[in-house]
Amino acid sequence: MAVAAHKSDGAAALLARHARPRPLSWLEAARDGAAMRLNAMGAPHGRDEYWRYTPPAQFLGDVAAVPHVEDAPLFAADDAYTLVFVDGVFDAAQSEPSNDPALRIQTLDAANADIHWAAESYGALETAGQNPVPRPLAALNTATAGQGVLIRVSGKATKPVLLRHIRSAANAEAMLHHVIKLDAGASLTLLEDGVIAARSNVVLEVDVADGAAFDHIRNQGRDHGRVLASHIFARLGAGALFKSFTLSLNGLLSRNEAVITLTGDNASAHISGAAVGDGAFLHDDTIFITHDAEHCESRQVFKKVLRNGANGVFQGKILVKPGAQKTDGYQISQGLLLDDDSNFLAKPELEIYADDVVCSHGSTCGSVDETALFYLTSRGVPRADAQDLLVLAFLDEAIAEIGDDDLADTLRTRLGGWLARHRK
Repeated sequence: MAVAAHKSDGAAALLARHARPRPLSWLEAARDGAAMRLNAMGAPHGRDEYWRYTPPAQFLGDVAAVPHVEDAPLFAADDAYTLVFVDGVFDAAQSEPSNDPALRIQTLDAANADIHWAAESYGALETAGQNPVPRPLAALNTATAGQGVLIRVSGKATKPVLLRHIRSAANAEAMLHHVIKLDAGASLTLLEDGVIAARSNVVLEVDVADGAAFDHIRNQGRDHGRVLASHIFARLGAGALFKSFTLSLNGLLSRNEAVITLTGDNASAHISGAAVGDGAFLHDDTIFITHDAEHCESRQVFKKVLRNGANGVFQGKILVKPGAQKTDGYQISQGLLLDDDSNFLAKPELEIYADDVVCSHGSTCGSVDETALFYLTSRGVPRADAQDLLVLAFLDEAIAEIGDDDLADTLRTRLGGWLARHRK
């Protein structure tokens, strides 16, 4: 009873802390519904099944002022349509609008039309993703977000869309909600780069129609003071392709949730991530993939490298519904601990109601292979360089999930630089 009261009071406090944005007629019903959902489910609590390993307190109270660690941009703005957000607020002066006829891009705060294409999409996938696992921070976002982008893709985009984030204030809090709808046969690559704010809550809803392809690569920056809750909700039609990769370098507390539903036959969803943490670092990937059609494939590949007391969490589930025959579901999560003070906690799950499937999951945790380390050092490789090579090799299975070789090499270079800077 005390827990229920605490959750209810926490939900009310969250809604009171986050002022309702300027009204937009086409999405007020979605905001009202999200507020009702949050009040019904309550704020996240440490006794909730999927919050056992990640204390929610830092997502709920006041934002602590923390110094900012400047990070060089990872992706080149010249190669993309760039939208810049400073402390979570769109900055038109630094942004480059798209001239691609296949793309319709608007910022959420500027979408003033009484009837908007996103009216049927905003909050729809988030709502569906609340069952069977409540996701209160996502409901809070839908209810109170005033910033974000709305992207309608009607064909094959000529260049990626880049969301570039710049953090400037010591204690700014950001609430971003993005909606992306790909029509049948369309394709888009979305890049995200940089630290959004001292504390951020982000929702990305992606509706991928039949035969469409969505590729998502994000670099969450290396800010030691970052507290981040991110949520991806995706729905895939027949023959659709969804890919998402996340690179996380340090940060204080990050929780990346993904809820992906394959609703059309022959759809494919790949989600992966590489995280490296040093010291006061907790990184949580919580994934839920539902197979609700035949001949579909999903892959989850997550690798975490931890040192000096850093903590990593992976909670991944594959649900195969009745009738989802010929499902191919793969899940791997691995932690590499560079000292005895760090921890990797994993909770892989399979729930299968079809009989003609191939599903597997595996999770391992260990230290650097001393035999391999000895082999490299005995051939003249300095020990620090040898360890970095083994760490990069460990992470490479996740990076290899990226379809673009040039982007994958860019991420490998960034990882190598981080490791070099954090040598003992």
